[in-house]
Amino acid sequence: MTILSQIESKIVSLQDAAELVSNWKADGQKVVFTNGCFDVLHYGHVCYLAEAKELGDKLIVGLNSDASVRRLKGETRPINGQKERATLLAALSFIDAIVIFEEDTPENLIKNISPDFLVKGGDYTFETIVGADFVSSYGGKVITIPLVKNFSSSSIIKRL
Repeated sequence: MTILSQIESKIVSLQDAAELVSNWKADGQKVVFTNGCFDVLHYGHVCYLAEAKELGDKLIVGLNSDASVRRLKGETRPINGQKERATLLAALSFIDAIVIFEEDTPENLIKNISPDFLVKGGDYTFETIVGADFVSSYGGKVITIPLVKNFSSSSIIKRL
């Protein structure tokens, strides 16, 4: 197996992610979930994702599909396609799985994997985090992580 195929093997379907999570939980591991567009991967993303991983044993990232990003960010986005964005995320050693989702929110994904931790950036509040009520309903934790100042895909794209 090539290095690239090993990396790409972390990009899984919703069904495969649910099976992975079930196996991880059966082994007593804690699962962390976060999501986003990750259009132009940058230092702020890496810091955020690394901190999210430190909350548990396994980190799953929900990645907005290209169509979902266009609906959320406009017709000029994404800059990088979903396969490329997913592969870049998968190359980060501390990410265990990536699931591309077509919907505007990861609600269905969250309900299918029932993570122990649901994580979003500090620009969100409990009330604005999709899935927060669901995760809290079974004792999961909803956590926000402060953003790294001066790093956002939008600001990087604007500078370019």
